[in-house]
Amino acid sequence: MKTFNLPDLGEGLPDAEIVEWLVAEGDVVKIDDPIVSMETAKAVVEVPSPYDGVVAKFHGQAGDVIKTGAALVSFDTGESEQTGQASGDDSEPPDEPAADDDVGQAGEQRADTGTVVGNVTTSDEVVKQTHSSIGGVRLTPAVRALARKLKVDLSNVEATGPEGTVSSADIRRAAERGPEPAAAAPAAAAPAKSRSAGENTEPASTSQSPASGERASPPETAGGDWQPLRGTRRTMARAMSESHARVVATTIMDDADIHAWRPREDITVRLLRALWAGARAEPGLNAWYDDEQNVRMVHKTMHVGMAVDTPDGLFVARLRDVHSSDRQQMRDEINRLRENVKGRSIPPADLTGYTIMLSNFGVFAGRYATPIVNPPCVAIVAAGVLRHEVVPVLGGLEVHRSLPLSLTFDHRVCTGGEAARFLKAMMTDLELSD
Repeated sequence: MKTFNLPDLGEGLPDAEIVEWLVAEGDVVKIDDPIVSMETAKAVVEVPSPYDGVVAKFHGQAGDVIKTGAALVSFDTGESEQTGQASGDDSEPPDEPAADDDVGQAGEQRADTGTVVGNVTTSDEVVKQTHSSIGGVRLTPAVRALARKLKVDLSNVEATGPEGTVSSADIRRAAERGPEPAAAAPAAAAPAKSRSAGENTEPASTSQSPASGERASPPETAGGDWQPLRGTRRTMARAMSESHARVVATTIMDDADIHAWRPREDITVRLLRALWAGARAEPGLNAWYDDEQNVRMVHKTMHVGMAVDTPDGLFVARLRDVHSSDRQQMRDEINRLRENVKGRSIPPADLTGYTIMLSNFGVFAGRYATPIVNPPCVAIVAAGVLRHEVVPVLGGLEVHRSLPLSLTFDHRVCTGGEAARFLKAMMTDLELSD
């Protein structure tokens, strides 16, 4: 019997959630056969079998969170245990898995000790997700996970993707249509059965999931159920806690007068360009800080971590080479990253390595904010809703459009004067007509 421990999926994260097993206990598998889909905070990936043999035992079910390095599945290979296994030795893992590492951020990145597709080897290569077929339906692991989350029957989905594959848009359209009438009747009957006399109507406990923990029953006045944080939201909670503990955050705010802008100006592209203008004036905000070694790295180039809001939580995707990109290049890169994030197909490399951060929450609502700095970065800029303001001009009054800006910076590394000059340089660039 050989036990396969969950490898580092190449993203520097301490755990992953089982989306679904692609095999059953007792199945015969070969090396590199996909055996399970795992969801991390960043993507859904298929983990291949490291052995030829029979699947003997699962060490978790769909929805369970498995620590990196903890037992995932055992195989009967018909051999004595004489060689090391892919993610450690072939002894059973200890009762307590290895302690969690910090969430993988920009800066130091752990070496990849397992790939998403192919042989389990040490590699930093980003491997593209492959399509698999379920009941004749071709789709990626990320799309299959979305279908599971939205409770969409794949047999009722019209595939419009390339080469007849099901896309995430196809899944969402099917979810909006709702279930077929034939499938709706049994579902409607279920609640009535669960409320029969003397039957317990409390929700099933989720305490067996490592992420949920044990918790006392909520008071009778509570209006909902406890839900464990999964995937992106679990990592978001961890990252926010880390930021709160490690960053001395201070925020300054002001408004940029954008009255001179051309009609239909690309706001995000202008913000990105203004960030580089701020960094040219005060390079110290386009930097990383290592609080353990008490050293900083001031970057000569700029890669912007752009916050992307999704139903699953917040992603921070890296926009590369903002310092040397023109308008169209930046817009193309923004569109690419947003589509990849929404489809959960973004490579892990695009979620690390940013040197400063940007949040354009004004597309929804709000004027000012106190955005969170994600270490090792030392600064983040947030843009609020465009507003019309009355301003004095040559002894008279005019109505101008203004763009509210909020700059949060780590006050251990940046002075208030540096932050103010950075923000002033941004505003000056934003006030230009072109």
